[in-house]
Amino acid sequence: MRTSIFLSLLAFVLGCSASLLAIDYGAEWTKASLMKPGVPFDVLLTRDSKRKLQSVVGWKGQERQFGSEAAAVSTRYPLDYFQSLKYLLGAEYTDAAATNQSAITLTKTVPSARGTFALEQSDGTTWDVEELVGMQFGYVKELAEGLGGEPVKDAVVTVPAYFSQFQRQAVLDSLEIAGLRPLALINDGTAIAINFAMTRSFPTPETHVIFDAGASSIRATVVTFSSTVAPSTSSASSKSITKKEKESTLIEVNGVGYDLVAGGSEMDRRLREMLEADFAKKAGTEVKGPRPIAKLAKEASRVKTILSANVDSSVNIESLYDDIDYRSKITRDMFESACVDLKPRFTQPIVDALAMAGITMENVTSVILTGGASRTPMVQSEVNALVGKEKIAQNVNADEAVVLGAALYGASLSPLFRTKDIKVQDLVPYPVQLSYAAGTRTINTPLFARGSKAGLKKTVSLKRKEDFIVKFAYKEAPLNAPVDILDVSFEGVEEAAKNLTEGGAKEVVAKLTVQYSDSGIVSVRDAILAGEGYDQTFAGALKGFFGGGKAEEVDQEADKVPSSDDLKAQQPETAPAKADSKDDVKEIPLTFTSAHLSIVPLTKEQKRESRQRLTAINAAEQAKRRREEERNQLESYLYKLRDVLQADEETVFMTYSSGEERDTLSRILAEVSSWMHENAETADLPSLKEKRAALDTAEHPIQARVKEAQEWPQHLSDLQRALTAGRIFLTGALENRTTDDPENPPLYTDEELENVKTILQDNEKWLRDALEANKDRPKHLDATVKTWEMRSRGILLQDTVTKLTRRKVPKKPKKTSTTATSSSTTSAEPEKTQNAEESNEDSHIPPHRDEL
Repeated sequence: MRTSIFLSLLAFVLGCSASLLAIDYGAEWTKASLMKPGVPFDVLLTRDSKRKLQSVVGWKGQERQFGSEAAAVSTRYPLDYFQSLKYLLGAEYTDAAATNQSAITLTKTVPSARGTFALEQSDGTTWDVEELVGMQFGYVKELAEGLGGEPVKDAVVTVPAYFSQFQRQAVLDSLEIAGLRPLALINDGTAIAINFAMTRSFPTPETHVIFDAGASSIRATVVTFSSTVAPSTSSASSKSITKKEKESTLIEVNGVGYDLVAGGSEMDRRLREMLEADFAKKAGTEVKGPRPIAKLAKEASRVKTILSANVDSSVNIESLYDDIDYRSKITRDMFESACVDLKPRFTQPIVDALAMAGITMENVTSVILTGGASRTPMVQSEVNALVGKEKIAQNVNADEAVVLGAALYGASLSPLFRTKDIKVQDLVPYPVQLSYAAGTRTINTPLFARGSKAGLKKTVSLKRKEDFIVKFAYKEAPLNAPVDILDVSFEGVEEAAKNLTEGGAKEVVAKLTVQYSDSGIVSVRDAILAGEGYDQTFAGALKGFFGGGKAEEVDQEADKVPSSDDLKAQQPETAPAKADSKDDVKEIPLTFTSAHLSIVPLTKEQKRESRQRLTAINAAEQAKRRREEERNQLESYLYKLRDVLQADEETVFMTYSSGEERDTLSRILAEVSSWMHENAETADLPSLKEKRAALDTAEHPIQARVKEAQEWPQHLSDLQRALTAGRIFLTGALENRTTDDPENPPLYTDEELENVKTILQDNEKWLRDALEANKDRPKHLDATVKTWEMRSRGILLQDTVTKLTRRKVPKKPKKTSTTATSSSTTSAEPEKTQNAEESNEDSHIPPHRDEL
């Protein structure tokens, strides 16, 4: 995985959208960042100006809500409140998994048609987990588009390093359902490493452990940072070359460790059970029902946060169960006693990551603490005891380092951003093997070893003359995931082999290009059937020409998969190899089809249907919001008109309106008010707009009259000043006009000055008549002269005079003489010499360069 990161994030404008969305999707909280030229590089704010969003989606009746809005009503609608969905992504539905989920959330889980998790609302509506996560991604996309002012298409999402291909594919499907194009997935520990390195240099290699304690798990990542400086040349011009040292930082992930039990959600669950037991002891009855349990869960999360900074916390829940109030006090010691068995698990990921990297704590420079659960005192004390307090580092933002690092990584993948050079090399968390049939046996061959480099391609060579199938599977079962990944069927092998052997090939070999992508997805990128060992003799040529020769039997045991040491670091998808004079090789592309095993992802048709389903919901919600906005505006308009109609006679509205107009407006106001009283909640958008338009039509003449009266003095003053300026210009032009001197021709023609005079006289007469007509005119009647007419007359006069005043005085004709010509020729020589000297001096000055 090679990336380039730049702090300033300069973007090339290529005539398309330059927006990129980074999402740190956690089990409890979601953070996002928008990368766009002109938008400050920071965390995306929610609608209530929060820097993080709760990873929930819920329904309040028929109204869908996200984040804090959904959490606020979670205790009232606990069966329609979907949280902790990250646990269910790419997970196979089993009774044990459903039981574990029920300990975290109260919503009902059911198996989907694919055998994965689906969730059911209280009204029976079911949603695949990918659809619910897609809703959350879509909401974040909406926030980003509101900030950037343009559609957002590309996205990068962080995932834990322990996520299997099934879980990663579920995240990709959720992005597509949300209308986003998945640019890449990045491990959260790697994203933190990018954020850590973006403002630092490492002239001496340093190894750090990134300890990320989140809600769903605790993870540790061993990362080595090193910087190299290489001279790079860039030419500013053909005459000057400037050398500049360019720094490149390499980030290598050496090991990972993880624990899926000892996370923040498990601490919340245990604290909730403590509160349940305490209430049962004090009240003499157990808590039952979803709403009381939801109240206790919400209170447990609050108490845990308080205990991170205090030794105790009070608990106060009114009418928790059977109208019984619950009041108590929980101490930090009580909480830590309930989690005593988790303490060894807090640091086990660090031990596992160091073992995978093959180093000890003596080789580690620091342990960087991130994640919300890292603030818990008992977690910090266990980490301090293992690594030593002097190696603890808290020099990154524990909540935002992941999303900011992911945003920088995404910028490096987009051609729209120019970035500083930081190279990232991630690893393979689970070993992947390839299986194929060899006669009656099945051969299992390691392909990508655990801890090997990710983002590579390998070529697998198999001797085949018939269609065949290979299977990709994990050699060791991932956490909470099955082993088998996919089957790939290759077709057209027999016909291709026949063509190659008839062409003189002694052997045919199927060569498969297999990729383990930077996002952790295994796939076959290319497949060919190659002929080898062509006979270059005359007899061989004749045999090949006439199609002679007998096909050899394929030795299945001779099938070969190169080891990781033998394979190139990256096998490009090249064109067929050119023929060699001694051993001619020809290649024929093979068609292949992939079939997912174990957990089947959403098909294209299913994703299209899910997008349509979410699009319909979004459209309905937008229509509802527009209707509510129109209703609120209409209600405000009614109150405003009611106030002005009931005001004193001396008000502006009363002064500039007639009794008949007020009666008409009062009648329409009464009709609309009565209609709103009966239909406000059910009226559609066109009806609301129609009622508002009726009121506006009746009120507009009055407001237009008020506006005219307010603007009349200013427009009158502007026109009078324009007339004065025009009269001054005309007088001066006539006084300074000379026609006798042929060397000083007149600047203005008679026709031009006559035109100015005509415009002046016409406007002066029009203004006198207008003022006379409006004299003593009642204010509730429209003025006979509008302000726009005064403005247009003033502009016409101003443009006419300005055009004349900007005219340049014509130059006098030059006198020609022999002396002047000779003098001019003579004086030109010194000037030429002087210019040559200046040019010579400038040649020693290097040309100016703009450096980024």
